[in-house]
Amino acid sequence: MELKKTIEVLLFVSQGPMKIETIASITGVKSEDEIKKTIQELSEEYESRQSPFYIVEIAGGWQFSTKREYAPSIRKLYKEEITLKLSTSALETLAIVAYRQPITRAEIEQIRGVEVSAVLKSLVEKNLARISGKKDTIGTPFLYGTTQQFLIYFGLKSTEELPSLEELNVEEEQK
Repeated sequence: MELKKTIEVLLFVSQGPMKIETIASITGVKSEDEIKKTIQELSEEYESRQSPFYIVEIAGGWQFSTKREYAPSIRKLYKEEITLKLSTSALETLAIVAYRQPITRAEIEQIRGVEVSAVLKSLVEKNLARISGKKDTIGTPFLYGTTQQFLIYFGLKSTEELPSLEELNVEEEQK
């Protein structure tokens, strides 16, 4: 089997981003550079024929994605399915978790100035936030961080791609 076609099929049928290591183990190709080069060739082919979809690196893996201009048609197709909607308080809490992780509930509440237990529970249930450990302090509170689903939802390779606070024009809290 041709490597390019095999990788194309794997990315097509995958339910989420595929890690290079997974592709390597399935194809038997030991060189991650060869796999990345093949993915790049596929990407260039889609781009050259102005395909409505492309291959994107996201959440530590690779997957197909559609171009934005086709979003209205796709929304009509899946109009019956529930889309993930986040309230303003959920977005604020998630942003704090994303930028300050690992962080405790009390630390989030100190920043937001409101109680966030229900919001955090909702974010964990939606698999956007997770318990990432316990803080070594009195009461050993849970620490929260973001998940791979968070990266997928926001189309990020990693949290390092989050815009800096300066880019968002947000002033750091003075301590």
